Formats: sequence, structure tokens, C-alpha cells
Amino acid sequence: MAEKTSQEGPSIEAAPVKRLWYRTTLFNAIVIGAVGFIAPGLWNAMNQLGAGGAEKPYLVNAANALVFGILGIMCIFGAPIANRIGLKWTLFFGVVGYPIYSAGLYLNNRYGVEWLVLVGAVTCGFSAGLFWASEGAVALGYPEPGKRGRYLNIWLWFRTGGPLVGGAIVLALNHDANSKRKGKVSYETYLIFTALQSIAAPVALLLSPPEKVQRSDGSKVIIRAEATFKAELKALWKTSTRKDILLLLPIFWAAYFNQYSGNFQTYYFGVRARALIGFTSNFGTLLSSQLMSTLLDYKGISVKKRIFWGFWYAVALHITAWTYGWVVQEKYTANPPAYDWEDKGFVEGYFVLLLWDFARQGLQNWLYYLVSTKTDNISELTRFSGILRGQESLGQAVSYGLNTRQWVGGRVPLAVNTILLGLAAYPTWLVVRDHVPVEEKNKENPAAPNVDLESDIEKTAEASTIILPEDKEIFASAKTSGGSGAV
Repeated sequence: MAEKTSQEGPSIEAAPVKRLWYRTTLFNAIVIGAVGFIAPGLWNAMNQLGAGGAEKPYLVNAANALVFGILGIMCIFGAPIANRIGLKWTLFFGVVGYPIYSAGLYLNNRYGVEWLVLVGAVTCGFSAGLFWASEGAVALGYPEPGKRGRYLNIWLWFRTGGPLVGGAIVLALNHDANSKRKGKVSYETYLIFTALQSIAAPVALLLSPPEKVQRSDGSKVIIRAEATFKAELKALWKTSTRKDILLLLPIFWAAYFNQYSGNFQTYYFGVRARALIGFTSNFGTLLSSQLMSTLLDYKGISVKKRIFWGFWYAVALHITAWTYGWVVQEKYTANPPAYDWEDKGFVEGYFVLLLWDFARQGLQNWLYYLVSTKTDNISELTRFSGILRGQESLGQAVSYGLNTRQWVGGRVPLAVNTILLGLAAYPTWLVVRDHVPVEEKNKENPAAPNVDLESDIEKTAEASTIILPEDKEIFASAKTSGGSGAV
């Protein structure tokens, strides 16, 4: 962004420069997608095996409790950190911990070593928190306003591709007759995952800083940051203590609290059956995401009604999934099976896991949409997303801790999940009932300035993430002296 002075007063113009392919929004969308594909995508592929592919779930559940406990805290404070060290380095440090965790699973699988699993869990927790902070800012803030949906789709497919490819690798290495029985996956699986995840850090360094991104429409990615880290924390505290956010905390916890599904797999399925479940369940997740997104993007009804019907659709999904899960679990408690994919009862148990994932993905899509309609200020939206992801992670940490024990028939974790979902329903409904989407607020009073922004000039940059403190004087002088800003 360059400052141009004329007799008519200062104005802000973008200097004419040749577009470089590695500065475009498309290239940066591919970078963030590729990093998501390699690091958390492959981590999810291992986790979808149940207990990270281990024979018994208890050590891995304890490690994952560590991962998500640290991740929950780091997600909440990730945005202030990212604003201080920059998105590229936040993304870099956000992926360095993943291969350490995978290496720990390899050593545990082959030699019985446990300490590196726990060390890897700590490093992965810190890294993942920074990753989610930077990923969201890039995915939402880098694209041109008119192309944001297109680039979000690129990001989504990359993210889903990680578990799909990872699941295919696991299935290819664990499909022979020896894998019919219960046990652990082959150690070669972890070697491949560790090697692939090690590539993520250098790929992250290909990300352009926001001030160097070259959009096709010539506009700039403007950075709207608080002047100090203390001011960032104050803004975070103000957002965290809003009434609607406090009412949403129970559903933030409940959304991803069910980690008993990993135990369910290790208890009742053989290795290659778990590998098949880990691979194919991603298609159900994609379908669930698409169905909920189609409802939420439907232009035939208002945003408020989309949120209303999305809520009841998510409720119906969870009632179906958990009723079916309880029926099958009681059957397995009385007579525990050990299914291979060739066995007659495999599909019955498989659908328990498929429905749990299907309902969970639909709920998460709905939650992110609800949060995104609370503000058109991208900085505040980043805080909302950090709180949402952070609380989800803290809930997962508690759930993994709960599942470090071998509960008889799984009744305790199932009961906790069911009660938590039930308790979360009413506060969430109160938020839905009283919620006025920002789009409808703007329609009612289009001339009103956004109170979250510091000036009307800043409000015009709807695609921005952060405005640097030193640039605010330029904007202010441009406004008072009649200049125009081109971003």
C-alpha cells in the first residue's frame, strides 16, 4: 500500500506492480490447503483408526487428552500471538509438532516406547493451536470478497483429502488376512505418516505475508490489529464474556465430546475393519457437510430461518445417531463381538460410527455458520472462531481423559455424552431465538457504521483481517482531508 500526496490532499493508492504467481490468492489457498492436507489431515486419518491405530486405546487417549488440553488454550490465545509474529511463522510453528507425535506412535507400536508419545502430544498441542489460528485468518482474509466461497471450497477439499489419502494408505498396508483379528496396525503406517508430515513445515514457509498478497481485483489485504498484546487480550476477554458466547459454551463442548468412538472401534473390530472404517467414514463426513452447507446457503429463505432449521436438523441427526448407538452398544455389552469386514454384523456396528460422525459434522458446520453471522468484522470473527475451536478442544481433552479407562460396556462415556448434548440444547436454542444475523442488521440500517470498527474507512475493507496500528493515522488523515483509499 503506497501513500500518494497531491494538492487535493493525501490519498491511498495501490502501486501498479506485476502480479507474481506465488503472491496470488490461489497459490496461497493451495499452500494453506496443502499444509492442512499433510499435517492435521494425516493426523485425523490416524485417529480415525481408533486409538491412533494402537491395540489398546488407553495410552493414546491419555496423549490425546494432552493434545487437546493444550490445543484448547492455544486456540484461544492464538490470534494475539499470530498478530505479533505474523501468519507465515505462526503457520510454520503450527505444523512442526505433528511429525513428532507420529514418530512417538511409531516407536510405541514397534518397540513399546511410551515417553515420546507423551512428548509428541505436548508439541502437537502447541503446534495445532497455532495452526488453527493462522489457517482461519488466511482462509477468510486472503481471498477477494467475491471469490471467498470458491477458495473456502479449495481449502475444504484439501482438508478432507488428508484423511482420505491417509485412510487409503492405512487400508493398503493393513488389508491382508492377518489383519482380520483385533490388534494394532503395521509400524510402516507410522513411518509413512511421519515422513509426509515432515514436509508441512517447509511448505508453510511458502505462504505470503498479508501485505504482499496480490489479489486479482487489485485490492490489498488490510491488517486490523490492536496496538499492543495487552489490547489484544482485552478484546479477547470482551468477546469471551458476551452473553451469547457464554450460552454457547455447552454446545461448543458437546460438539466434539464423543471420543468414545475410538474405544468402540478397538473393542469390537479387527485391524483391517478399522482401516476400512477410517477410510470410508470420510465420505459420510463430506456428505453431511455438503447437506448442511446446502441448507445454510439456500437463498430462498432468510439467514435467520436457515439458522433455525439448521438447528432442528442438527437436533434430529443427534437423536437418531445416539438412539441407534445406545441400542447397538447394549447389544455388544451383552455379547462383545470382534468383527472383520467380511462378518455379517459388521455393517450394524459400522453404522454406529458413521452416524456419530455424520451428526457431529453437521453440527460443527452449523455452529461455524452461526458464529460467522454474528459480525462482519473479520478480527472479531477470528476471536469467535478461536473461542469455538478452543472450547471444542478442551471438551475433547476431557473426553479423551474419560476414555483412558475401560468402562464396562461403554455406558459411562455414552451417558456423559447424551447428558451433555441434552443440557446444551436449551441454551443453544435461546441463542438461536434471540439471534439477529449481521446481514439482517445491515439491511435494516444500511447507513449505520459498524461499531466494531474504528472508522468508516476501515469498514470498507470487508475482506481484511488486521490494520496495522501505524497505518491508522494514514486512514484518518485520508478521511479528514477528503482523500480516497484504494485497497
